[in-house]
Amino acid sequence: MHPVKVMNEPRYHVAGIGNAIVDVMVHADDSLLADLGVVKGVMTLIDAGEADRIYRRLPPAIECSGGSAANTVVGVAQLGRRAAYLGKVCDDQLGGVFRHDIRNSGVAFETPAALSGPPTARCFVLVTPDAQRTMLTYLGACVEFGPDDVDDEIVAQSAITYLEGYLYDPPLAQRAFLKAAAAAHQAGRLVALSLSDPFCVDRHREAFLELVQGHVDILFANEAELTALYRTADFDSALGAVRDHCRVAAITRGDRGSVVVAGSQTVAVAADPDAVVVDTTGAGDLYAAGFLAGLAGDLGPAECALMGGIAATEVISHMGARPERPLLDLVRDMLGVS
Repeated sequence: MHPVKVMNEPRYHVAGIGNAIVDVMVHADDSLLADLGVVKGVMTLIDAGEADRIYRRLPPAIECSGGSAANTVVGVAQLGRRAAYLGKVCDDQLGGVFRHDIRNSGVAFETPAALSGPPTARCFVLVTPDAQRTMLTYLGACVEFGPDDVDDEIVAQSAITYLEGYLYDPPLAQRAFLKAAAAAHQAGRLVALSLSDPFCVDRHREAFLELVQGHVDILFANEAELTALYRTADFDSALGAVRDHCRVAAITRGDRGSVVVAGSQTVAVAADPDAVVVDTTGAGDLYAAGFLAGLAGDLGPAECALMGGIAATEVISHMGARPERPLLDLVRDMLGVS
């Protein structure tokens, strides 16, 4: 772990780095998933031809800007914190939609659009009646995000730089992560990482372990991702391992709430027993948003986890990965914090 210097007041509380994607969201049943030949409940990468084929087969959809880290920083902004985003879009129609939407959400987004190469990414989000979401992602311009797209000044001016595990597949992005982490620590800032998906962990386990041990201060994962990282079926063993590798680890466990380890502390926070589950898309993203917003307000692990839980509970209560009710009002009503 890297020592943290005394930090100057940051321009941004959180800067997210991730896949800049336009979401195409549809209600689907299991027969459609079977017809499309996709694995339910996971994120699968597809190519341009497959993206075109699936798009033609889908029922009417809702199209909006998205991406995991983008959802998180939008949530951070809704919670009254200053947020920025780094991600690659093409100079095309969907790229313009993404840029307009995220800026209108209160997030600074200055990464130049690509003038050539693959088009802006899109993610098909198929939501089944049991509230599970299956994601089919064409990464498009995202695969070309590299070190040159990391704005060292924005990273240095951000209290926390939040890295999206989904972005880690292309080698260029892996180098970008290391550059961003180095710039953050050189400026005395913190680095956070979301593991994003168990299959993502399986693809990059050794690299993720090296990243967590050597470059990450705050880790976000769900139970399946954490146990996959440490190759164990025992959750407590995985918690013990991650405790030694980063300053803070916030682990979500679905309807069992979340567990936070921070140094010698272990804090368990229950889920809302009255939560209404319509669509789990964005639950982890908004949990991270609430947690990071709490950290930006110097709250302790339990309060940060509660804020994460409130944000996640709101987003699973309806279709879509962005909150429909004002998060800041919800947090103020439930926790009495600002």
